[in-house]
Amino acid sequence: MNSPVTPQPQFLSHMSATALAAQPSTASWSNAPTGPLRSATNTPTGSYLMPTTPAKPGTRGGDREAKKPMIRKSTGQKPACLVNASVTYCGNDQIYAFGGFDQFTDEVYNHVLRLDLKSLNWALVDNYGDIPGVRMGHSASLYQGDKLLVYGGENEHREYLSDVVILDLKTHHWTQPEVHGVVPKGRARHAAVVYEDKLFIIGGLTGETNYILDDICYLDLKTWTWSKTWTFVQRFDHTAWVWGGRLWVFGGLGMDMERSSEIWWLDLKGSSASRCGTATGRMGPPLVGQHGRADPFGSHPRTESYTANSTSVHIRSRRGGPTAPGAISTLRFLSGPYVPMQNSGTHFHVCSSGALLDFVSPAATIRHSDCNLSTLELDSMRWQKLVEGPELFGPGYKWHYCTMNEDGTKVWLLGSPTEEGNSNAGGEQQLSEVLSIDLRRYGLLGNDSTPSSEQNRILAAERISSASVGLGQDLAAMFDQPPNTGSMVDFEITAETDGSLLDDDESDMGSLTPVAGSSGLGTPVARPSYSSSSNIPPPIHVHKFILQARWPHFKRLLSSKMLEYQTNKLHIPEPYSVVRAFLYYLYTDDISSNTAYCRDLGDVAGMLVLANLYDMPKLRLLCVNRLSREIDTEHAAVIWERAGRTEEEWLKNRAARFCMMNWGRVVRTDGFRSLSRTSLMELCEVVDTEGRVVGGEELDDGFNISAGYPGANTSGRRRHRDSTTETEDGVDDDDVDMN
Repeated sequence: MNSPVTPQPQFLSHMSATALAAQPSTASWSNAPTGPLRSATNTPTGSYLMPTTPAKPGTRGGDREAKKPMIRKSTGQKPACLVNASVTYCGNDQIYAFGGFDQFTDEVYNHVLRLDLKSLNWALVDNYGDIPGVRMGHSASLYQGDKLLVYGGENEHREYLSDVVILDLKTHHWTQPEVHGVVPKGRARHAAVVYEDKLFIIGGLTGETNYILDDICYLDLKTWTWSKTWTFVQRFDHTAWVWGGRLWVFGGLGMDMERSSEIWWLDLKGSSASRCGTATGRMGPPLVGQHGRADPFGSHPRTESYTANSTSVHIRSRRGGPTAPGAISTLRFLSGPYVPMQNSGTHFHVCSSGALLDFVSPAATIRHSDCNLSTLELDSMRWQKLVEGPELFGPGYKWHYCTMNEDGTKVWLLGSPTEEGNSNAGGEQQLSEVLSIDLRRYGLLGNDSTPSSEQNRILAAERISSASVGLGQDLAAMFDQPPNTGSMVDFEITAETDGSLLDDDESDMGSLTPVAGSSGLGTPVARPSYSSSSNIPPPIHVHKFILQARWPHFKRLLSSKMLEYQTNKLHIPEPYSVVRAFLYYLYTDDISSNTAYCRDLGDVAGMLVLANLYDMPKLRLLCVNRLSREIDTEHAAVIWERAGRTEEEWLKNRAARFCMMNWGRVVRTDGFRSLSRTSLMELCEVVDTEGRVVGGEELDDGFNISAGYPGANTSGRRRHRDSTTETEDGVDDDDVDMN
C-alpha cells in the first residue's frame, strides 16, 4: 500500500494510530510493498489518512514451509491397514476407526480405535453395552455431535447386515434401538448421510450373488422408523452428501465395473415423502440416465468383478420399485482438461464450500506428478484443478482413508509408507501416517461460510434465517446514502481516484497506465460520477457503529480519540472502487459477483491487499476463494501480482500457471499493462529457462512441443482442441452430457 506524506496537522494522528496498531492481534500478516511517496496535495482537504497496521516481522514468511501439508507419524496402538473399515472425524480433534478386514490375518474386527489429532496417538477404546458383531463395508455417521451411527456391513460369514447400532462417544456405550417399519435389505459398501434427523442409505452390495442395489431409504432418527424404499441410482463404493437441500451421489462402481464419472442428485425439498417417516412411495417420471433411456443400467449379469476380501464373484443388477419422490437429475462428464479420471489413482471424495473435492492420491495406476486435488463447483458444475500432486502428497506413501471435520475446513488422510518408502518393509502395514490438509489454504471457505450467489441462496435457503436476510438487506440499502436522505450516516471516507496510484517503479512505464474506473486492475465497470472538476471522487457516507463493529482497526482508531474521531472523516489511500467494495463488505459480509460493488475481480484483488494489511482473515479467505474460482485472462496478471504482494503463494502459483497457459491473451490485457516493470520481469521469469513461444501457425504445421522441432505428429492435440469448447478466458470447458 502506498504511504503518502501527510500535512503536519495529521502527524499526531498518524503517530498515535501507529502506536495503537502495535497492540497484539490474533492474526498474523505482513505488509504489502510500500509505493513511492506522494505529495500532501494528493490528500483531499478535510480528510485524514487511515494508517494500516504495521507488519509483524517473521509471522508469514518465516513459516512458509509450514504451508505445505506435512506427513506426521502416529504412535500408540496403530491399527493395521484394514479394508472397508469406517474412519470418522467425531469432533474435538478425535478420529474413530471401527471394524474392517485385516488382509494379513484374514480376520474381520469390531474393534474401536481412537486417534487423538493433537498427540497423534492411537488408542484401543474400551466399549460396553450391546457391542455389535464384527463387520466390514459398513457406514459410520456422526449424529448430534456425540453419537456414532453404524449401519449394515458384511460379517465374517459374508452375510449382509441391516442393523443399526449407536456408540455414545462420551461413555463409549453401545445401544441398539428398536426400529419400526420394513427393514431394508442388508448391504455393504453403501453410502450413508445424516440430514434433518434422518439417516439416508443409498445403494451398496447385497445377497449371495452380490447384487448392486439402486435404492434409497432413510431411518427417521426421532421415531426410529424406516421409510419406504425407492429407486434412485445403482452404485457401491460411492460417496453421498447433502448440500443445498439436495442429496448428491458421486463416484463408485456400477454395472460396468468402472469408476463412474457421473454425478446424481435428488431434490429433497421438493418431496413431501422425504419429510415423513411413514411416507409411502409414489411413481415418478421415468429415470433418464446418460444414454437417454428409461433404465440406463439394465439387468444384465456381469462375470468380471472384484469385491473386497473375496475371490472373483458375479455382480448382478436388481432394479424395481417406485422411483424416489422428488426431482432426480444426472450429469456425466465425458472429457475435459480438468476432469479427473476416476480409473487412475486412488480417489477420495468429500464435500466442502458447496464443492465436491476429489483427492487423486498416489497409486500404482498413476504417476506421482499426475496426482492432484480437483474440485467440482456444484452451482456451476465446473471442474477445476486446485493443487498439483507434488504440493500435497510426498513420494513413498499410500493413503487408505480420508475424513473431514464438520466445518469442512480440514481433511485428514490416513496411510502407510510404501515398500519403496518404508525401510522396514516386509511386515504388516499399519495406518501409521497422518496427512493434515488445511483447505482454507486453497481458498475453500468451509461449510459455514460458503459465498452467497443466486444459485447458492436458492439451494441453501433453509440454512439462512429470514431475520438475518432482512437485516442484511436493510443495511445494504443504507450504504453510502447522503445525509439528506434520512439514512443517519455520521461518517465520511474518501479514497483515491481509480487508477491514480502507481506501484514502485510504475512511473517508468510510460503510457502503460491502468484503465480509468477499473482500479487499475482490468475491465472498466460502471462507477459513480466524480463530483468535482478536479476529478476527486465523492466521499463515501457510512455509519460509525457498523464500521466499529465490523472493522477492528477502525474500532481501535476511534477508541484512541484521534482526529478522525473528532472530524468524522478519514482518507484511505487506495482506489475508490476498492475502498467502496471494502466498505460494502463491512455492511453485507458479501463480496460475490452479484453484489453492487464487487463485480470486478480487480476490486477483489485490491480487497485482498486490504484484508492482509488490516488483519481480516475472513475477508482474505473470501477474496482468495473468489479469485481462484473466477480467474480469467483479463485479471490473471493482476491477481498474480496481488497474491505475491500478500504472500498468498498458492494463489500466486495458480495465477502464474494460468498466465503461462494463456500467455498470448494475457499480455494483451490492460491488467498486464498496468503492472510495474519489476512485476513484468518477474512474471516473465516464471517461464522455464528452456521455454519457447510457439506461434499458432507453427503448431498447425505440426510443431512438437515436447521434442521442440517441426514436423511431429500433433493430431492428438488437434483432436483434443476440436473436441472441446474454448471459452473467452482461454480455458476449455469440460464436456458434459446433461439430462
